[in-house]
Amino acid sequence: MTDVLTPGLRKRLEKVEERYDELGRLLSDPATTSDPARLRTVGQEFAALEPVVDTVRQLRSAEGRAAEARELTEGDDVDLRDLAREELAEATDDIATLGGKLRSQLVPRDPLDEKNVIVEIRAGEGGEEAALFARDLYGMYTRYAERHRWRTEILSQSDSEKGGFKEIIFKVGGRGAYSKLKFESGVHRVQRVPKTEAQGRVHTSTATVAVLPEAEDVDLQISEDDLKIDVYRAAGKGGQGVNTTDSAVRITHIPTGEVVTCQDERSQLKNKAKAMAVLRSRLLARMRAEQEEKESSARRAQIGRGERAEKMRTYNYRDDRITDRRLGYNLSSIDRRMDGEIDDLIDALAQQDEADRLSRLEEDGD
Repeated sequence: MTDVLTPGLRKRLEKVEERYDELGRLLSDPATTSDPARLRTVGQEFAALEPVVDTVRQLRSAEGRAAEARELTEGDDVDLRDLAREELAEATDDIATLGGKLRSQLVPRDPLDEKNVIVEIRAGEGGEEAALFARDLYGMYTRYAERHRWRTEILSQSDSEKGGFKEIIFKVGGRGAYSKLKFESGVHRVQRVPKTEAQGRVHTSTATVAVLPEAEDVDLQISEDDLKIDVYRAAGKGGQGVNTTDSAVRITHIPTGEVVTCQDERSQLKNKAKAMAVLRSRLLARMRAEQEEKESSARRAQIGRGERAEKMRTYNYRDDRITDRRLGYNLSSIDRRMDGEIDDLIDALAQQDEADRLSRLEEDGD
């Protein structure tokens, strides 16, 4: 094979082919065919590897054609040399295409990518300006969701005095929502002249964003014995019925200390359902973090502490510039992007993530 494959990736592919051939033998083994459960397991793994092996063998064939054509280009027959050059060019294109396809096939997909998400946005440092920025981020994500025809639903919110959000938690429902929005987790920093600033000075404020895959009952079981549920009278806006009955709900998960409150609905049952949805997603994030042997919960790692020095992305309004530290370039047109046009940014982050994971595969060859 040519250098379209690194040594680490070549080693990994050899193992994939060996496993594929082994599974093929197992599928005809009487010990497998007589056991329906084992037959199903072996068949599923065989089917999963088949597209990868097919691409590997197409690539090997293309590289063989290229090698033969390269030899013929050095021969004495002029007509044959011209034909060989055409074949070499075609085979080279095939090698590049198949190499890219193979890389995409080898990168493992996140099993949670197709899930709905729960997004938590909180104002960080910056007082009222941070709360207004949190509201702007909420608007950006809801308009992005609209462009993808995804559904949004507010689960909980806490308003600031000037119309911003101290905190807002909302659900985004739609196929592939997590695969896109998971890259938005982190500390977002804004540099602009606040509406509350009379002298026109630029301020720096932050808001934290946590994107959690929505957890369903089948994803994890929560024992009622592990929950402490308190009900109380809702405070603030809401109109008749909201703050005159014990409709607000606070759920504490005793083993982890995770606390979720919800008071947006007039119905105690609806508030409890929304709070449980948030709790399940937070606990799923914790569970994944433990499985990946991280030192802290996924949620804490996602949102940081909200300090000005921490930043995943900076929105500089004066220079009309968005800087995402994970990418090697800046973006412009902040107003358009705050209106939800962030597909290019998210796609670039997804491609970079795929490249990083592939790089790890190439390095270890495991």
